[in-house]
Amino acid sequence: MPAVSDTVDLLVVGGGVNGAGIARDAAGRGLSVVLCEKDDLGQGTSSRSGKLVHGGLRYLEYYEFRLVREALIEREVLLAAAPHIIWPMRFVLPHAASARPAWLVRLGLLLYDHLGGRKRLPGTRTLDLRRAPEGRALADPPRIGFEYSDCWVDDARLVVLNAIDAAERGAQILSRTACISARREGGLWRAELEGPGGRRGVTARVLVNAAGPWVKDVIGRVAGLNSARNVRLVKGSHIVVPKFWDGPHAFLLQNHDRRVIFVNPYEGDLCLIGTTDIPHEGPAETVAIDAREIDYLLDVVNRYFRRGLSRADIVHAYSGVRPLYDDAAENPSAVTRDYVFDLDAPAGGAPLLSAFGGKITTFRKLSEHALRTLEPFFPSLRPAWTAGAPLPGGDMEDADFDRFLAGFRAARPWLPADLSLHLARLYGTRAGRVLGDAGARADLGRHFGGLLYEREARYLMAHEWAQAADDILDRRTKHGLHLTPAERGAFTAWMAGAP
Repeated sequence: MPAVSDTVDLLVVGGGVNGAGIARDAAGRGLSVVLCEKDDLGQGTSSRSGKLVHGGLRYLEYYEFRLVREALIEREVLLAAAPHIIWPMRFVLPHAASARPAWLVRLGLLLYDHLGGRKRLPGTRTLDLRRAPEGRALADPPRIGFEYSDCWVDDARLVVLNAIDAAERGAQILSRTACISARREGGLWRAELEGPGGRRGVTARVLVNAAGPWVKDVIGRVAGLNSARNVRLVKGSHIVVPKFWDGPHAFLLQNHDRRVIFVNPYEGDLCLIGTTDIPHEGPAETVAIDAREIDYLLDVVNRYFRRGLSRADIVHAYSGVRPLYDDAAENPSAVTRDYVFDLDAPAGGAPLLSAFGGKITTFRKLSEHALRTLEPFFPSLRPAWTAGAPLPGGDMEDADFDRFLAGFRAARPWLPADLSLHLARLYGTRAGRVLGDAGARADLGRHFGGLLYEREARYLMAHEWAQAADDILDRRTKHGLHLTPAERGAFTAWMAGAP
């Protein structure tokens, strides 16, 4: 980490997807970068999303055409950049006449198909859900249904892959390191960071505030400034239950309150149901799903499907706080998902760029836009580059994951099929680095349960900033969903004592 006398171009505060994306973009343009995150990478909002790269079909109702177009274009860009952690998914939308007329849904899907220049994904089709296999799980299938495309994403790994790429381009990534103060001095920022090694100072030409729910905290408490812009904290909660239908498709359900709920295949034999939209009061760290949200999600699902769900079916639940830009909308669901920058750059003073809002799908464009905003302060800044650059592990020919997986398995016939799929999905073309010189399952070290072996855990500790059991079980991987409480406890104990 740089000493006080050293000066870097950017100090990025916040290790979510926006902070990691900005650090990656900046490092690739030749800037020196330090990123600090007070918790684990992606521990806040960026690992608690609905895990979709999507245009936001429902945002069309709020006339967010530019945002939807940008998101749809980005959907194609990200699918090509990271085909191991992002893949197409088909969504079945049973038509609920009480929510939206069929012609409006058709019009929205027509725009959705063509607004962003769709290339890789199949278009919309109309279904007769009383006859189509996609309607078999529905309790009272309507005659009219629609099927359209979006993409799934492993959100936490998206953050880590951006951080890895940033680090390999020279950025310093400091997890569990908080920026506790920053002041302008002599045209620079003098910041104090506190992490596992104690307090250290860093001097930066520009301070980038990508702290998500804590963006106002960084402006006010850390930098001692004010901003006219506000962030609106909206809680979104999800539940995980065993998958209860056949087929790889997901569902988009329209509720009576005009909100939509996703029911998506998750981790093979599970499904992910969400999300809610509830104003969150108090610290973002206190967010948790409540009984009303659980009942809300179960009620929507039970209204549509034959298989009734109860609280006993829930195997996991999580909540995240979405830091939306406050556009004064009364309905939390209508608050814009767009992003806004606040640039504080007094004459002769070091710039502070704060990012308000945004969504996971547009993180790369947000990052690119942030660097464009800062270009006047870095006249020698290299051109934008991330649109055509794969993320680590995503450098597959024609972005063809299935072809890569077949080759990976052929080269390692000793790997069980489920384990080879796991490694290929999470690490892509770098899966071989995780295995190292292993030539048999016995070479993978201690087996902790499920598909988790010691060799993968040690790789994550050495190369992906994993320091605690949760970093591995819940964010770098989803092994935690497949371990018993005893297995999870044993892994936690091993990690606490691992050399």
